[in-house]
Amino acid sequence: MRIGLQVPSFTFDGGPERIGPSFARIAREADQAGLHSLWVMDHFFQIEMVGPADDPMLEGYSALAYAAALTERITLGTLVTGVTYRHPGILVKTVTTLDVLSGGRAWLGIGAAWNEEESRGLGVAFPPVAERFELLEETLRIAHRMWEGDETPFEGAHHHLERPLNSPPALTRPHPPILIGGSGEKKTLRLVAEHADACNLFDSPELPRKLDVLREHCENAGRDYAAIEKTALTNLPGEATADRAVDAIGALAGKGVDHVIFSQLAGQDLAPVLGEALAQTEDLVPAGR
Repeated sequence: MRIGLQVPSFTFDGGPERIGPSFARIAREADQAGLHSLWVMDHFFQIEMVGPADDPMLEGYSALAYAAALTERITLGTLVTGVTYRHPGILVKTVTTLDVLSGGRAWLGIGAAWNEEESRGLGVAFPPVAERFELLEETLRIAHRMWEGDETPFEGAHHHLERPLNSPPALTRPHPPILIGGSGEKKTLRLVAEHADACNLFDSPELPRKLDVLREHCENAGRDYAAIEKTALTNLPGEATADRAVDAIGALAGKGVDHVIFSQLAGQDLAPVLGEALAQTEDLVPAGR
């Protein structure tokens, strides 16, 4: 089993001047605890499930680059980048840069985007959902092409790249792992089967059915279901203890999840707790493995 930590909130005691030191401490502790991954949301306004829109929110890739300089082993990604936020060629270049500077520890976490409020607020285009999925599929195709070193022109319905050059190349081979976030059964999970290395789902009663749907898409695409890393986002409301984390990890492993990502709630300090839980669960084999 693998364990990750998501930091969704940067509202720390002491105001903005404490954001850097506080986030640095969390990143170092997560790395030293042996956790497998560190994630931030790719949002520009805080999301309503976490706090008011005007709560502090860092730009995701700047935050990850900062964390990369402070850590040695932990992998780094956004959970997840909205496809409308960045031109795909620039996004691939950004993730490649993170991968190179971190020594091969970057993820591309991506999804179809949903937060219309921040898009309107910052003047970012927010097309209808069908078009956003078209953009997502094109972006995935461009990512694979650029990471394969294919510089031939890309001509899509929405994007036109005359020379998708990506130099230096990513250190991770064959490329930084691609994780698609979302649980849509017709489009999102199909795209996982066709283009991604990992999925991210919520810890919910629907999780087993979502994995069954993903398995069906893999069969249709001729893809090995076992080749896709199944990640799930969860949290520990109330008192966060290692025993409670172990129970949550065990339950998700029993459903076939390979990588449990805990979202740190306000006032929590999860890295040491998850380090204790990791020592008890690292050898746990998920169902179906």
